[in-house]
Amino acid sequence: MFPEGEEPDPRFTLANERTFLAWTRTALAFLAGGIAIEAFPIAGLGPAVRMWLAIFVTAVGMVIAGGAAFRWVRVERAMRTGRPLPMPAVIPLLSVAAFIACAVIIWLFLR
Repeated sequence: MFPEGEEPDPRFTLANERTFLAWTRTALAFLAGGIAIEAFPIAGLGPAVRMWLAIFVTAVGMVIAGGAAFRWVRVERAMRTGRPLPMPAVIPLLSVAAFIACAVIIWLFLR
């Protein structure tokens, strides 16, 4: 699959795979959250707002899933070629999404 470089220590490859699986679980949690927001009525939240919030949360889950695969490939290539490991590009997005989710929850409780 990766013709360049040499085979890394299996422990590092497996650690990279575990990280990929952790990101995948996070993506699935966001997808399930988006479905739950749309499926269950929330007091004080209109159907249009609920739909857009569900779309936003689901889209974040999709981006995280794509970012997990992209990161796995980047880290695997870096390990094979002896380059430094790249920073995860999804972390800033996840931080912003978590902040927005917290702000919406606080707004719902304080209304």
